[in-house]
Amino acid sequence: MTAAGRGAEEGAEGPEAGPRDFVKYTFYHLRPEFRRLSAEARDQAKERFASILEGPPPGLLVRSYALTGLKAGAEMLVWSVGPELEPVQELHSRLLGTPLGGYLDTPYSYLGMGRRSEYLGTHAHGGEGSEARRRPFDLPYLFVYPFVKKREWYGLPFEERRRVMGEHFRIGHKYPKVRIHTGYSFGLDDMEFILAFEADDPGEFLDLVSDLRSTEASRYTALETPIFTCVLTSARRMLDLADGLP
Repeated sequence: MTAAGRGAEEGAEGPEAGPRDFVKYTFYHLRPEFRRLSAEARDQAKERFASILEGPPPGLLVRSYALTGLKAGAEMLVWSVGPELEPVQELHSRLLGTPLGGYLDTPYSYLGMGRRSEYLGTHAHGGEGSEARRRPFDLPYLFVYPFVKKREWYGLPFEERRRVMGEHFRIGHKYPKVRIHTGYSFGLDDMEFILAFEADDPGEFLDLVSDLRSTEASRYTALETPIFTCVLTSARRMLDLADGLP
């Protein structure tokens, strides 16, 4: 993927005014041992797990996604958004405390915060870094990946970086149905950014990424993997797919 993904992952010198949300992407792997339990035990475990996802702590938005058959080592994604960290911890503690939690691994986990991109100026388009508060659009597909820039990028003058990012904004405008969520992770997690794109059509997102490959900003990419393709679904459907029940 490219350096800036429509330019929204950039920015950030100076404090953000107003409230900012935390964004948390937790990927789960269901161990094969779970599928060897009786159908009754599995159903009860899944019911308890799903009920927690459907009734999260106050103030926390939660969405569930299926990755079964789409990514090695992870079948489920829990995406949570909220203004405080403690409800995020509470949610995942509850999940791990269920019978199904004893059969889960967490191969990938990413934490960030919303923040308005400094490169936007007075411009705002389709959620691309224009707001500090994040809200899902509930489109069918979500594409998630961590992102790190080369240190040389931060040594460029601000106006030069803004010029380079302008190309990304122009390309992004060609794909208005692809909606971006940017999590800034400086000092909070191992990555610098956690990007997530919602779309109706995976092909449209593929075309966007392809167009961005040749941009000047892509030269400053240090890391942009792993990448996850996720399908929005109910908690129960996500669990059934991971359990091998199509």
